[in-house]
Amino acid sequence: MSENLKNYYQTVQTIGDLRTPEHARRWSTAVLKTLGVNLDRKTKKRLTQALPQELGQDLTRLFWLLHFRNKAMTKQEFQFEVSKRSGNSDWQFARMPIQAVFHGVKDLVDKNTQQAVADSLAPEVREMWQNA
Repeated sequence: MSENLKNYYQTVQTIGDLRTPEHARRWSTAVLKTLGVNLDRKTKKRLTQALPQELGQDLTRLFWLLHFRNKAMTKQEFQFEVSKRSGNSDWQFARMPIQAVFHGVKDLVDKNTQQAVADSLAPEVREMWQNA
């Protein structure tokens, strides 16, 4: 595992108030998969290329037979989807790991990519992204 990835998971564990590196990985995967479903194709590809391979795969490793992005997704809906994917039943707790993952991802990508992601997200999810 590269130093960037170790630092990323440490950041997620610390900011997300998670107990172990394995929890950080699980939450990271859940957030990135949910984020990937809510980005347009061009932005998802750009973000995937900017991230380390392991994280980029989490964005794209989700198959939907028919999927339409929810351009009006609320913070609660996003948190609920992430908590389901992580195996955690408390959608309210998901706010902390989401902020941690967003913060870690933003540390790994350039400002232009950060802005492209923000522009592609629903307004409430965009606010979470920008505040991370």
